Amino acid sequence: METITFKVDRMFRLEDAGTLKAFADLSVNDALVIRGVRVISGKKGLFVCLPREQGKDNKWYDQVVMKDARLHEKMSSAVLAHYQGEPE
Repeated sequence: METITFKVDRMFRLEDAGTLKAFADLSVNDALVIRGVRVISGKKGLFVCLPREQGKDNKWYDQVVMKDARLHEKMSSAVLAHYQGEPE
């Protein structure tokens, strides 16, 4: 299996936005960009959410789905490391 790399292209930190802490644009293998990745502060600490869109039925639908939990964890680690100022 090919190695997949994640890199934060841009991050927009939000002050006084409640639980929403930042938005990020994330590059996957320097070939695909996912815009609107969010850093959220929850009861168990910071976590990463992929983009969602609200439908006409007022339900929220994921726009990007990662089927592999290890891949999702790797993506989350890259985004949170960038948010916390750690080198990539």
